Amino acid sequence: MRFDNEILNCCWFLAGPTCCGKSAAGCELARLLDAEIISLDSMSLYRGMDIGTAKPDAAERARVPHHLIDVIEPHEEFSLAEYVEAASVGAREIVSRGRVPLFVGGTGLYLRGVLRGVFQGPPADAGIRGRYTRLAEREGDAAVHARLREVDPLLADRLHPRDLRRVIRGIEVFELTGTPLSVQQLQKPLPENERPRHVFWLSPPRDWLYERINRRVDDMFRSGLTAEVEGLVARDQPMSQTARQALGYKEVIDHLEGLRTLPATIELIQTRTRQFAKRQHTWFRNLAECAPLMISGNETSKNVAERLMQVGQSDHPLAH
Repeated sequence: MRFDNEILNCCWFLAGPTCCGKSAAGCELARLLDAEIISLDSMSLYRGMDIGTAKPDAAERARVPHHLIDVIEPHEEFSLAEYVEAASVGAREIVSRGRVPLFVGGTGLYLRGVLRGVFQGPPADAGIRGRYTRLAEREGDAAVHARLREVDPLLADRLHPRDLRRVIRGIEVFELTGTPLSVQQLQKPLPENERPRHVFWLSPPRDWLYERINRRVDDMFRSGLTAEVEGLVARDQPMSQTARQALGYKEVIDHLEGLRTLPATIELIQTRTRQFAKRQHTWFRNLAECAPLMISGNETSKNVAERLMQVGQSDHPLAH
């Protein structure tokens, strides 16, 4: 599954690690471009998961139309292929209105899927999924991840053991086809002269970013993250495996089940979010289509948007 190249070349992209200011800069850029924003965030898809995903607030969403936010319930799953299909439909509709599709977010897998297409693979096998779900329940996520490493070490290097749904999918594809998913997913970028020109990611100083991450996590708890998770867990339909594994939500669920204190939970989320930001940085740096925009942290979101416009309209895209 691939985006139509004509539509792809109408799009702008603004990615970057969590907490780097891309949402605010994206809203400013959208106004300059007369754009509508398509979320590039796998967890913002979920209704009711608001505080822990740091979704754009109501004021931002009122000023600039946002798409692919709050489209599924926490008990549902949403595959990469489904995301690319929905994003393709959304981008085409935005273009038909004479506006620009602007993708904003930090899910590198989604960005690569939009830019390069998606390998859909064989259909799900309930027997395989059930077997490895039970293994995780008995022996923990690490045991399932160890099995993935046996059959697909490249994919195992990319996936965290807690990303159980994708870990199991990797094993499933190997057992059904005999070929590692990492090999089948080797979508190569388009030739350089055919790639969309407006694909950027924000690269901030690490110390500045980590301080912002720590403050954001503190703010999330002050804003009621624990109560939000309590409400999600109390629903009649249990959260999907993907939703339960979301950064911040898994740790709060563990806290609610008595596995650690609240201060320890906050500190753990801060640590894991910093680690996640580091992995995002590596992902975007290694994605050939992405051009980095170095920021100091002292700029306003309007300054960042204006720089992106200047570069995007230039004949000299940012160098890698």
